[in-house]
Amino acid sequence: MSNDETIISRKSSDESFTDEVAELKAKIVTLEDRNVRLVEDLRNAENEKRYAEGELFRLQKDLARIRGEMERLKTPPLIVGSLRDVLPNNRVVVKSSTGPDFVVAVSDYISPEQLIPGSRVTMNKQTLAVMEVIQSSVDPIVSGAEVVDKPKVTYDDIGGLKQQMLELREAVEDPLLRPELYTKVGIEPPKGVLLVGPPGTGKTLMAKAVANATNATFIRLVGSELVQKYIGEGARLVRDLFELAKEKAPSIIFIDELDSVGAKRLDVATSGDREVQRTLMQLLAELDGFTAIHNVKIIGATNRPDILDDALLRPGRFDRIIDVGLPDVDARTQIFEINIRHMNVEKKVSAKALADSTDGLSGAEIKNLCTEAGMLAIRDGRDKVTMKDFIAAKEKAKDAGRNKTNPAPANMFQ
Repeated sequence: MSNDETIISRKSSDESFTDEVAELKAKIVTLEDRNVRLVEDLRNAENEKRYAEGELFRLQKDLARIRGEMERLKTPPLIVGSLRDVLPNNRVVVKSSTGPDFVVAVSDYISPEQLIPGSRVTMNKQTLAVMEVIQSSVDPIVSGAEVVDKPKVTYDDIGGLKQQMLELREAVEDPLLRPELYTKVGIEPPKGVLLVGPPGTGKTLMAKAVANATNATFIRLVGSELVQKYIGEGARLVRDLFELAKEKAPSIIFIDELDSVGAKRLDVATSGDREVQRTLMQLLAELDGFTAIHNVKIIGATNRPDILDDALLRPGRFDRIIDVGLPDVDARTQIFEINIRHMNVEKKVSAKALADSTDGLSGAEIKNLCTEAGMLAIRDGRDKVTMKDFIAAKEKAKDAGRNKTNPAPANMFQ
């Protein structure tokens, strides 16, 4: 073989080797790319596995919760009763809310220390066995009566009741804020104050002002809320009311529309009237019973003092009765000034002139008169209230005939 052929052969072998090396390098690159993709896929698979395990754990917890809820919903209903007495041999006397007294057994899960006469218990619907002792709690009607936010009404917002406010503050505010005054004199402060007067004269407004001026817990309840359908429920509400007041003393109990629960007891009465009388008797016992109520003041309000029971009005329960009558001309002037000071009125508007022409109107009617005058100004597209607006509103208020009875039509009974 000649030298030229040898050189050609070597070149051919070198080129072949170079191609093989390039091909191997390309395969290595391909394998490395594939390895990177496989590592990434493995990492994603591990993340998905962890996520699936977390979801499985969460779903198992939800399933257990749902199963527990289903079991709880499947349990038969229980009857609420009251524990009357504890007997030997793990038996008790209970009164069901739907029936008479029963002697029943007690569940082994209840310790004897929990069985206190007077506590509320749950009973099996079929055997009436005591299953659980319910923790004593205040009725939602009573707990919802507590006024959390203080009323914004102050003494400056009340006009024409200077003497009445003085008597109310002496009986309610001073014993709570300055009890040492009564200790030095050697007397006990009044327990309760009764506000009597026509509607709209400011009885509730006075109670709000006292609540604003003291740091005591203010509990407001309407008398009709103490009247319940079932026997004994109204009396229980009264007990809960005074227990809450004692627990959060110093406190003020304000019972509005007291005549709805404090009417005179009659010999002839229906079953509903007798239940109202039971509630009244419980209220009388709480106001002046064997248990003293310290730092608890009671304010009652009514526009029908003539129908209240005599036992409710005697000293020792409501020691001070404050008459809140219709305002005189000076009082009406103050009420107009209080309502006008927040209004955009002309300088010609005179509170004294308005008071002179509104004889017989209550404080609420005067406030409504000012509102009507402002609405008349808005109707005419003005932003200032004139004297003419007040005069027109006064005529409208008188034509409305509030608190007045209309005569019977002619020939009605012929």
